[in-house]
Amino acid sequence: MRILDIRALRGPNYWSNWRHHLIVMKVDLEEMEQCPSSQVEGFAEKLENLIPSLYEHRCSRGYQGGFIERLREGTWMGHVIEHVALEIQVMAGMQTGFGRTRGDGKEGVYNIVFSYEQERAGYYAARAAFAIVEAIIAGKSYAIEKDIQELRQIREEERFGPSTASIIKEAKSRNIPILRLNDYSLVQLGWGVYQQRIQATMTGKTSSIGLEIALDKEETKKLLYNNACPVPYGQVVASVDQVEAAALRVGFPLVVKPVDAHQGKGATINVGTVEDARQAFVAASEYSDRVIIEKYLSGNDYRLLVIGNKLVAAARRVPAHVIGDGHSTIKRLIKKINEDPLRGFGHEKMLTEIRVDGMTRRLLGQANYSLETVLPEGDVFYLKTTANLSTGGISEDVTDTVHPANVFIAERVSKFIDLDICGIDVIAPNLSEPITENGGAIIEVNGAPGFRMHLSPTRGMPRNVAKPVLDMLFPSGHSGRIPIISVTGTNGKTTTTRLIAHIMKMHGRKVGTTTTDGIYIQNNLMYKGDCTGPESARFVLRDPTLDFAVLETARGGMVRAGLGYDLSDVGVVTNVASDHLGLYGIQNLEQMTRLKSIVAENIHEKGYAVLNADDDNVYSMMQNIPCHAALFSMVASNPRIQKHCSRGGIAAVYEDGVIVLRKGSWSIPVEKVFNIPLSYSGKAVFQIQNVLAASLAAFVQGVSVEEIRASLQTFVPSPAQLPGRMNVFAFDRYKVIIDYAHNPAGMEAMGKFVTSLGADYSTAIIAGTGDRRDVDLKDYSRMAAEYFDELIIWRDEDYARGRDSTEVMNLILEGARSIPGRTLTRVILDEDEAVDHALQKAGPNSVICIFTGRIEEMTARISAMKEKEVDLDITKEDIPNRGFLSDNLNEF
Repeated sequence: MRILDIRALRGPNYWSNWRHHLIVMKVDLEEMEQCPSSQVEGFAEKLENLIPSLYEHRCSRGYQGGFIERLREGTWMGHVIEHVALEIQVMAGMQTGFGRTRGDGKEGVYNIVFSYEQERAGYYAARAAFAIVEAIIAGKSYAIEKDIQELRQIREEERFGPSTASIIKEAKSRNIPILRLNDYSLVQLGWGVYQQRIQATMTGKTSSIGLEIALDKEETKKLLYNNACPVPYGQVVASVDQVEAAALRVGFPLVVKPVDAHQGKGATINVGTVEDARQAFVAASEYSDRVIIEKYLSGNDYRLLVIGNKLVAAARRVPAHVIGDGHSTIKRLIKKINEDPLRGFGHEKMLTEIRVDGMTRRLLGQANYSLETVLPEGDVFYLKTTANLSTGGISEDVTDTVHPANVFIAERVSKFIDLDICGIDVIAPNLSEPITENGGAIIEVNGAPGFRMHLSPTRGMPRNVAKPVLDMLFPSGHSGRIPIISVTGTNGKTTTTRLIAHIMKMHGRKVGTTTTDGIYIQNNLMYKGDCTGPESARFVLRDPTLDFAVLETARGGMVRAGLGYDLSDVGVVTNVASDHLGLYGIQNLEQMTRLKSIVAENIHEKGYAVLNADDDNVYSMMQNIPCHAALFSMVASNPRIQKHCSRGGIAAVYEDGVIVLRKGSWSIPVEKVFNIPLSYSGKAVFQIQNVLAASLAAFVQGVSVEEIRASLQTFVPSPAQLPGRMNVFAFDRYKVIIDYAHNPAGMEAMGKFVTSLGADYSTAIIAGTGDRRDVDLKDYSRMAAEYFDELIIWRDEDYARGRDSTEVMNLILEGARSIPGRTLTRVILDEDEAVDHALQKAGPNSVICIFTGRIEEMTARISAMKEKEVDLDITKEDIPNRGFLSDNLNEF
């Protein structure tokens, strides 16, 4: 067996519209294709012994043990790898469950599909599952514990912390889209101009001055003290020599902590001697050059959480500790606590495992204890000096007991420090009385406070503290979304996308566009090249200047990585024809239709799927769309259109030379195609289809008929507005057309257009793209031979895409010559030489079509030729209304 490919899907995809995070691993079983699990001696038993929890997998049987039954009866190794990849992720604390294994179209080759939580863990699980199955087949032992620990480590490194995760969960519940901007906690909520950013519990609205103040504990204490907020007395020292004087001045017991730190790092509490104070200073100085020595307050440790200057939660925190039973060592007591099912590695569970670190060892030394010390029954020993949950502490919700006076203090403090999300640490006997009366005080103010203690307290009511964050960032329930129109199909995608973008710009929107030519942000080209995949879509949605997105969504990106968004407002499907078959397991038109339907099926319920009613494959998508349908047709009497409109539906049709919008029984003329430059006076029929689709997409987005009409009149198939799509250069004796038609259907459309021009002689300069099937390459050139008088075939090495370019060229040549005597065919290996030959031989009233992927270079070349043909010499006699300036124009 061997792995051929592994890729991650990150959006709606060919395998599932709802499960966006999937790994697809292509495997060639080779000789194991003829050897299911039942034929490998001891295979089922060995796998069960290695991973007993596989018994819980129901598989297609629908009950526990179903997969094990299939394993014993005999199932193929691709299916086994799928289940192993899922289970080892579950064993590492990640919830996965969806899997599929399907043939790729070649014998023994399978696509193994399974869900993941963390992408890097998904990749690791794929390779590990393959290795596990290989080892069992070979009769070798396998150390699965190593894989499980590695997966746990990856999970902790890659996953969001509980605070960030809670905000994301709340955002998803409000249908606010999420984009992760780095490998850590920087996240974009919403799209375009409506986006907000968070990083853990900092937001784009968090004051940088507030954060600086909170990080400087000395500055915080001064600010609070000067505004009558209760704080403990203390001093700041910068060297160990200053510790004794400061300690004696403040008075024991003490708290020693760094000025610039957070999460309790470097802090030591209840320091009782000068020597202990010096040791605490050394520990604190690892985190800050300056150290605070302040009065230790007895009482409980509380955290008050203020969001948007409103108190939303309060918790009592207790540091990690053990309670003696009279016979167990401290080490054994820690182990027993860690066996609690509520505790786990990192943030995987409500509580964190207690780890013995430098702080623990220092506390043990101060008490003259060791890990082997047996604590007397009932004695409490604190293992940490801080109560953070990340170090094993516990929490109790006390929100409902906070005295109004303390609420007032907390909300006032948040405004003084100027933090939108603020964690205030208080030491006090309780919070049910004013801390100004019971001896309590504020010991610290935290920017970016953790939410975990409030989300999952050990005791008391959990608080959804992410809710007020989202209320603050997205008032009035706004979803943070900008409208998306997504366009797919075999042909016409780019033209339709560009035309829709043009209409929306005329409508006053700030538009971002992805196309096969590049990414455009408000008419500015940001990236050149084929940008029709999910990463290009996300590039547009990340842009904070945009309020509208029009995305060309091509087959390649969808099959490799899924959609770059979750739901669109409008999904346009122009057509489905034979192109790119045989790639990524898409072998036939039925599968291609399923792939293209992803765009139609991932539209929000109030949106529209704009579908070609003349195309059976596209029309069939009506059955599964979750939204409204809008249909377009070149035949006004199309019964599908009539039935749709009779039910109150919206449509666009070509009727007696006019683009007409229909809504129920209403008909609204938009414009005569003669007045639409893109249609070339109605001769480019395929462009009329694109006009129908674009007009309909704009109409369902609320664009008026008048605006659509003006946009259609001003959109020209020029190199500036529509590069490489039917760009016509009219010379004195002949015309040159540059186009990207790259499949049989596209060639047929261009061939019919060229025929409609009534040229005396037509020439096509073509090459082949290596990632097409042999039959598609031959059909492409055969279709060209049907319409052109002469074909010039060249060898395209840049688009060979893994195949021998000469082989590709010969297939093109074979298809062109399949119609004997129909067309003059010649081979000129270099494209530029082929163009030179065609131009030199061009006669009067002839047309030369250059079908190329080198759009920019070829357009520049033909444009330069056109400029030379135009006489730009201007004499003074050519200038109208010269008036008194005529005597001063002697230089002419």
